[in-house]
Amino acid sequence: MVDRFKLTSAKPISTPMETGAQFSIDQSPLTPNQLAKMKGVPYAEAVGSVLWPVVVSRPDAAYAVGVLLQFIQNPGQAHWEGLKRVIKYLGSTKDYWLTFGGCSKKLTEGYCDADWAGQKHCHSILGYSFHFGCGAVLWSSKKQHIITLSSTEAEYISQMHAAKEAMWIQTFVNEIRGANDDLITINCDNQGAIALAKDNKYHSRTKHIDLCYHFICEAVEDRKILVNYIPTEQNLSDVLTKALARPKFKRFVDMLGLRKLKDKKEKEA
Repeated sequence: MVDRFKLTSAKPISTPMETGAQFSIDQSPLTPNQLAKMKGVPYAEAVGSVLWPVVVSRPDAAYAVGVLLQFIQNPGQAHWEGLKRVIKYLGSTKDYWLTFGGCSKKLTEGYCDADWAGQKHCHSILGYSFHFGCGAVLWSSKKQHIITLSSTEAEYISQMHAAKEAMWIQTFVNEIRGANDDLITINCDNQGAIALAKDNKYHSRTKHIDLCYHFICEAVEDRKILVNYIPTEQNLSDVLTKALARPKFKRFVDMLGLRKLKDKKEKEA
């Protein structure tokens, strides 16, 4: 990708998106001159190129790609510069491999988070990941379809999407290992969202939320999943919902199971 899009001379970078970066439809070209300037830019081709590693083995770039994918129909110069940064990041970290193993108290565990109205379109970005041991095996970063009225609602909806995946993974694991009583835990950093998930009574403040999003209440009540609170600093799905500063980003990347491949000679030694 670095060669194809002529970025071989670019300096190495350590994050796929700059902290606080904002991308919106307002940055798309409007005038004939702006449209002409972007006509020859291979934006769609580049998006397709970066989407492949994100789906297969690079959850660390999922948020950045998900944001920039929204502008594929009419990308502007700002979007193109953001996409080139993702390519430069993937090129700078091409030795990172998704690995498994290590110490873990639970075989399967999930994390979920939501960035409430952090973008100009006001739709929250939800993110979740599930791990076997210490390596991520399933992840997602995407824009919520509805506009939520609070961070609690945004996190609650994120929990619902994570719960559906958790139940699928539980069934898959049971088919391999045989049925057991170990439930998948979904870790969340919002106490209000957890309280809603554990209470099957509809609160007056959540009557406007579609019934489908209350699916998680039934899943928790029927003991199909567990919802657990963790501090934000330990919620690695934060990396799937926003652009983070370098220290926090690198820590969460490591928690996702991404490791730099050791030199072949070192491994042989």
